[in-house]
Amino acid sequence: MIINTNVSAMNAHRQMGANQNAQQSSMEKLSSGLRINRAGDDAAGLAISEKMRAQINGLDQASRNAQDGISMIQTAEGALDESHSILQRMRELSVQSANDTNVEVDREELQKEVDQLSEELDRISETTQFNTQELLDGTLESTFQIGANEGQNMEIAIDDMSSSALGVGGNEAASFSEDGTVTTDTDQTEFTDGTYSVVEMEDYEGTDLAGDAEVGSGAAADVSHLMVDSEGEAIAVSDGGTQFYAYDGTDNNTNGYNDIEFNNVPAEVTVTEGGTEAVGDIEITDSDLSAGTYSIADISNDGTFGDNWDVGLKDANGEIVALGATDPAGGSGNSATSADLVTNWVDTADTTSTVLEHNANDQFGFGDTIEVSGNGIDISSQASADSAITDINDAIETVSAQRSELGSFQNRLEHTISNLDNSSENLSAAESRIRDVDMAAEMMEQTRANILSQASQSMLAQANQQPQSVLQLLG
Repeated sequence: MIINTNVSAMNAHRQMGANQNAQQSSMEKLSSGLRINRAGDDAAGLAISEKMRAQINGLDQASRNAQDGISMIQTAEGALDESHSILQRMRELSVQSANDTNVEVDREELQKEVDQLSEELDRISETTQFNTQELLDGTLESTFQIGANEGQNMEIAIDDMSSSALGVGGNEAASFSEDGTVTTDTDQTEFTDGTYSVVEMEDYEGTDLAGDAEVGSGAAADVSHLMVDSEGEAIAVSDGGTQFYAYDGTDNNTNGYNDIEFNNVPAEVTVTEGGTEAVGDIEITDSDLSAGTYSIADISNDGTFGDNWDVGLKDANGEIVALGATDPAGGSGNSATSADLVTNWVDTADTTSTVLEHNANDQFGFGDTIEVSGNGIDISSQASADSAITDINDAIETVSAQRSELGSFQNRLEHTISNLDNSSENLSAAESRIRDVDMAAEMMEQTRANILSQASQSMLAQANQQPQSVLQLLG
């Protein structure tokens, strides 16, 4: 018999330790509910489940993002619902004013409400926000992250819903840039009473030009002034007052001015450039002019500027009208208040040439954005009220189109949320099968480990008693 090495006790001790470890592991899993509590439990399963967990978290956040997007859309759409109500009321007032049972004072009162409604459209456009973001002023271009991975997003933009953008309020005639181009912003064709001022002006060097009207005797009627681009296309026809200015000198192309000839004072004139007809018939407000030659500048759109410019835009009092001016020596732009300063604005979708302005000191400069204060919807007469109905119809259609687009976005996001939630649910089930513990199976394992642990303890005790039998041999 061997007493120095008790192999039975050693084996029982080893088994008892293994059983205790198994019992401890089972208790950990049962208490946490997880099959994988550490990488050692299942290294590959841990890696797979962590990727799934990242995807699940991304899907859940994308679903919340889509819900936030719906909230933003509902905020904008709710504001546009009120804009719709305002436009419907404006149309109702226009229809009422178009009826000649109303007299002038009645229409004045109706116009007051239209003006207030137009201002409210602007207020809604300017103040509707979601999380401090402007929604209806035309600046919103948002991207919604509606997926768990890169590039899974949706873009949304909301147009300018102000009264001017809808064609029923103050208008912005055109934007002038420093490269010698001008682009129109809206298709409004009429401005009502208001103050017309230049917002920003750029300074350019130039010289004073002495101008004198070359109209004959008896030419005291108003005349429409014409601005053309380098291709001879009309840019604007304006009510300019009692004088048409003609200037001696060269234009920015240094090839002299082109002429407009009024032959026998017709009701319409033809603009020619270099002897070739460049523009069709241009209507003038009154044709009480003598025959003669009237000069305008041949303005290029190549971004270059000369010293001398010609645009004659003054009213009967010699005040600058509509487009303002900047002093080439660095002065600021002028503004003027008058009725119906601009009677026609020829809309153009393409970039045309630079339009320059003339100020009260017979100096010329380069203009920038022109803003108009006042309302584009005029129901102060039967004719204007009748015309306003069409303008308001167009505005209603614009708002309807925007609301329809927002509604389609909302419906899409609702389907997106359903899909994201379904994907998250299925992926969570897959991740659970890898990472979560089967409680019933683990309880059986824990019971087995507990019994084995108790048995190993008993066997260890008996193994420790075996060497004592040697003492009987000594007795």
